[in-house]
Amino acid sequence: MRIRFKAWARPELEASKFYINNPEEIKEKWKEQFKNKEKPIHLELGCGKGQFISKTSVQNPDINYIAIDLIDAMLGLAKRNIEQEYEEQKREIDNIIITRFDIERINLILGKKDNIKRIYINFCNPWPKGKHRKKRLTHTKQLDKYKEFLSEQGEIYFKTDDDDLFNASLNYFEEAGFDILNKTYDLHEQPIWNNNVETEHEEMFTEQGIKIKALIARIK
Repeated sequence: MRIRFKAWARPELEASKFYINNPEEIKEKWKEQFKNKEKPIHLELGCGKGQFISKTSVQNPDINYIAIDLIDAMLGLAKRNIEQEYEEQKREIDNIIITRFDIERINLILGKKDNIKRIYINFCNPWPKGKHRKKRLTHTKQLDKYKEFLSEQGEIYFKTDDDDLFNASLNYFEEAGFDILNKTYDLHEQPIWNNNVETEHEEMFTEQGIKIKALIARIK
């Protein structure tokens, strides 16, 4: 998703108590950044404007969340959405951290001691051209990186509108040593998890009549 530059985003992020500017320094120390260090950590890769992570984190106070994106403008909007959700629920923002980083190099900021229990990948770029497919967030080479910091029995929740990406991802997960616990080619008609929180893309694609594909994978 392209988004216009927002001059306010970087200053707001740097002033935020739940934004980390240098995530490389936090590798294998993420749990120490949260008020309650004993909660499990879930991670969203490519949080966009934050509709999913803001609602998910406020609804699940017993879980700590990390949300990553590469674009300041996106993270600035995510920050504001998080603040709005927590304000509406009259809750302190104490179980979510957002940070800026290139997901292709994710293992530079997360390691095994971070013990990530779940990864969310929602409507990532499908990179349809063959020469670009290794950039897919569900490609085998990326999944191998996630295994470096996922906990034992760690899971990945994946949603997409793209048929080719979804079918290819089924093979990627198998190649990378994951079991597909459940899958659906129409998440809204055949839900495979409770309380599906929709993203901005999901709402748009659903309005267009495009079915949402989804899966849950677990490390073998």
